[in-house]
Amino acid sequence: MTLAALAMPSVDDAQAWVESRARDGLAAARELVDALRSSPPETTLELLRQWDEVSRHLGDVAAVGSLLANVHPVEAVRTTCEQTEVEVDRLVTELRQDRGLYEVFAAADATGLDPVATRLLDKTLDDFRRAGVDLDDEARARLVEINERLTELGQDFGRTIRDDVRTVRVPPERLAGLPQDWLDAHPADEDGLVTVTTDYPDALPARMFVHDAGVRRDVTVAFLQRGYPVNEPLLHEIFALRHELATLVGYADWASYDADVKMIKKGPAIPEFIDRIAEAADEPMRRDLDLLLERYRRDVPGATAIDTADSLYYEELVRQERHDVDSQRVRTYFDFPKVQQGLLDVTARLFGVTYEPVVDAVVWHDEVTAYDVHRDGARIGRIYLDLHPRDGKYKHAAQFTLVDGLAGRQLPEGVLVCNFSRGLMEHDHVVTLFHEFGHLLHHVLAGAGEWTRFAGVATEWDFVEAPSQMLEEWAWDADVLRTFATSASGEPIPADLVARMRAADDFGKGYQARTQMFYAAMSYWFHTDRPADLSAAMRELQARYSPFAYIDDTHMFASFGHLSGYSSAYYTYMWSLVIAKDLFSAFDPADLFAPDVAGRYRDRVLAPGGTKDAADLVADFLGRPYTFDAYAAWLAR
Repeated sequence: MTLAALAMPSVDDAQAWVESRARDGLAAARELVDALRSSPPETTLELLRQWDEVSRHLGDVAAVGSLLANVHPVEAVRTTCEQTEVEVDRLVTELRQDRGLYEVFAAADATGLDPVATRLLDKTLDDFRRAGVDLDDEARARLVEINERLTELGQDFGRTIRDDVRTVRVPPERLAGLPQDWLDAHPADEDGLVTVTTDYPDALPARMFVHDAGVRRDVTVAFLQRGYPVNEPLLHEIFALRHELATLVGYADWASYDADVKMIKKGPAIPEFIDRIAEAADEPMRRDLDLLLERYRRDVPGATAIDTADSLYYEELVRQERHDVDSQRVRTYFDFPKVQQGLLDVTARLFGVTYEPVVDAVVWHDEVTAYDVHRDGARIGRIYLDLHPRDGKYKHAAQFTLVDGLAGRQLPEGVLVCNFSRGLMEHDHVVTLFHEFGHLLHHVLAGAGEWTRFAGVATEWDFVEAPSQMLEEWAWDADVLRTFATSASGEPIPADLVARMRAADDFGKGYQARTQMFYAAMSYWFHTDRPADLSAAMRELQARYSPFAYIDDTHMFASFGHLSGYSSAYYTYMWSLVIAKDLFSAFDPADLFAPDVAGRYRDRVLAPGGTKDAADLVADFLGRPYTFDAYAAWLAR
């Protein structure tokens, strides 16, 4: 049976379409639940199937709401989608606190269920418990209030970051050092000034290349002030409510509640992991920081510390002088259209799929492109690529679910939402594109299972980044890059330049790991300590973990979007990287497209979705449990 893709609305029809889809989806879910209550199915398998239909309807409504709230050009549509997310969360909380429903599932007999159905029953019962189904009426009502308010706060927090685009206006002569294509795209206004925004395609080149230290500092400060002061009280309320929720359902704190369903299992294991990485990174950090400071002191004699207003610029100088890597020259090989096509070609070859443009797809903006994904002659999914910045759009890079894939029921569809240049790209952004596309492929390739709960990127959250981080390796391979990274005259990027780029990228990985641990420590301790002064707490953690000095009057936490989505679990990026390095060790660097390894990885790690514990997926692929060894060796290299 050929499954139809979701028919998206035109921009003008989106408001009515979103309202109708939400209304119909929520009504269908409620109708199914009413039937479960009044006449429970005779078998546990049929009970699970009906419950999975409830999950499918709710997931479909929530996915569209989350996506269009972040990308739709019409503010009223974005607002309606945010309201839809609140409605879905409200119903999910209501259902998970329904004692009558819980008793139906608690009485279900697991005898005869296959392992995946048994897993679904266990996790469903756990959902009820974590939602407080066994608490009294007053406590359950309070949990409903908390969940609704947390959804609203998360939306407000994200909206503030999305909409708070700050600007620095400077005379063009103070922008010396920037690439010519950037300067051509930013002409001076009628006042003779050039506007530099805090969006990534502006801020990153300005911080990397502008010779004028004052401009670099102004752009950095503006970037680190986004979301402040509006988001500070929102965060205080978020942390307090999360703590209240966790303690109401029997956990010591939010981090313990959150970790219970992740690979790490225990909240206190998070700071232990953070400190383990920090210790492993200490010597590489000091080695590279000494080199950075040595170069900085040539321009600033006597300097004993450097901050992020200067670190990116001086990293560039060190890479140029020590490794003969000039990022402006590197950019000339990464023209966005060629990079996008190269990404599709590389992943098609690696995973045995093809991409066919859907020229008549209805999209929410004219820069969005759609592709059908085929494997063995059959369509297995659809992807949308929304890759350039615009007003009112999500400001970072992420994969959004549009539809969860289910065998014989609905086609997996996902959306890549990024903010890349339309012209030449920094290689770091090429790596980011490969990374995020890894999430998209995971979503599509894991979209042929039986259960909504396990569809797509449905593994434990501290594993989710591992497949994406591993795919970054293909963006560093010279033979891979030469297939699409070409100069304006068509010359492929030289292999010796790629080798120098890799050596240059290794520079700073120790202090980058420590910086990541600063972010991870913030996400953990903000939730467990709930400090009254977030700026002071941030400065203390920055001094403990980060190699870079604090910049006065900046409040990076206010635009740290992961405090909403990842809550206390930002450590997951590094946890996943440890696993990603181990996964990559199974590939032969001389033949990254070897079909036996790539196929085994696709089929044993990606395709199962959440049907097994992540540790078991990795062991199925590697033939052993994952270890810290590959990461430690890479960090020390």
